Amino acid sequence: MNSTIESNMQESAELAGPWLVLIAQLPAKPDYLRVKLRRRIRRIGALSLRGAVYVLPNREDTREDFTWLRGELIGDGGDAIVCSARALVGITDAELEARFRERRDADYREIVGTAEALASAGVSEEMGRELARLRRRVDEVSKVDFFGSPAQSEARRALDQLAAVATDAVPSAADAKHGSLNGRSWVTRAGVFVDRIASAWLIRRFIDRNATFKFTATVSYAPKANELRFDMFHGEYTHEADRCTFETLLGRFELHDPALQAIAEIVHDIDCKDDKFARAEAAGVELVLRGLVSAEPDDARRMERGSTIFDALFAELGGGGDR
Repeated sequence: MNSTIESNMQESAELAGPWLVLIAQLPAKPDYLRVKLRRRIRRIGALSLRGAVYVLPNREDTREDFTWLRGELIGDGGDAIVCSARALVGITDAELEARFRERRDADYREIVGTAEALASAGVSEEMGRELARLRRRVDEVSKVDFFGSPAQSEARRALDQLAAVATDAVPSAADAKHGSLNGRSWVTRAGVFVDRIASAWLIRRFIDRNATFKFTATVSYAPKANELRFDMFHGEYTHEADRCTFETLLGRFELHDPALQAIAEIVHDIDCKDDKFARAEAAGVELVLRGLVSAEPDDARRMERGSTIFDALFAELGGGGDR
């Protein structure tokens, strides 16, 4: 960890008082830094008091959030002061708590409204994906629900009701076990690379042993009978939030082998380019797959040869065999 950040975290740990206040100062340009700051503030659940002054309840996790945010601001050419407060002139503790609850109430009501609209629209291919997204959203909101909004339980009930409606909306792990995914045609974009190669390997080895693959050069594709789309626009299985398609497939089909999770992290780091998991193997796997792409222009052959690579990687990572 950067020594400056370590020092800042040690200082923040000594802050006393029920509230934390961050006073931010941004350079005049570029303008996107203000957008970036607003997104960070929204993500950590802070309230804007006025201007560039933000407040959070004083807890270990919120101290860390403000400390990291201050480090980002400094790295972007700005500055920030983080301090604790026992009382804030112009607003009482009770009023601040009420404002935090109101924000979370609004977040949960939005989730409830979306869930009810999906349920009333009836079963669709999109429902399972939207349900997963809404569950992640509830989890995100609950992390910054500092004062226990009663609307959280209402949101979770709405998602449970949607789940009951969505049971038959998309193929699931149960579908695969009962054979309804045996021999389906799986459609994806042409020019396959890491996520599509890895996902095809996962599908054929763990989900649909008799799968066939079809490639399309179009951005949008309307599936025919017996076809499922993956890693493409409006696909039944594709990126969800910050997850790549391989991760989506693992979640949907309840594949819990630790070696598969490790491969998912490697594929994510290569495909999403965000170094989320910082897997040391990612650079080497990417290099091998780029070599495969250069040597093999045919998508079907790429998938076949790529499957050999992922078989070896699965074994090396201690894979426990097929499901």
